[in-house]
Amino acid sequence: MATLFRCRLAIAAAAACALVLTSSPTAQAGAVGSTPVRTFEYSVGGMTMKVPTGCLFTHIIRGGGKKITYQNAGVDCAFFAALGSGFCNWRIDFTYGNTNNKVYRTSRGRTHPECKIDPMRNNSPQTLPRYGKACAHLYVTGVRRVSQCHHITK
Repeated sequence: MATLFRCRLAIAAAAACALVLTSSPTAQAGAVGSTPVRTFEYSVGGMTMKVPTGCLFTHIIRGGGKKITYQNAGVDCAFFAALGSGFCNWRIDFTYGNTNNKVYRTSRGRTHPECKIDPMRNNSPQTLPRYGKACAHLYVTGVRRVSQCHHITK
């Protein structure tokens, strides 16, 4: 039994060593954050639409330093919220600000006239001129409904 344990320990140590030796030398970082979408009502073509509780706005970012290699934001709904008509006339914007919260760049998404329960947008890679924060914002009929941000630091 002790021999089997030592053998498994040796295999685990070898695997860990191999993982360290094959790792990329550049530092990579990533962040995922979700913010609840508060319930709200809005009007589309004279009809009142209601977004119930149960939806989260999630923002994913990957990269290293001031370089963003991947960025995505979208809504996931569960329970009764997933059965609704969703979000109509929506868009997702990405903004970038400095450490004093001054926005210096905005990547505005296109407005989607259709209704969608799970709106989502990817953004192109970015190299930021300074540290600060990267945010994603969901707009419905031109009104910002939820935001989610990540700090970009050294």
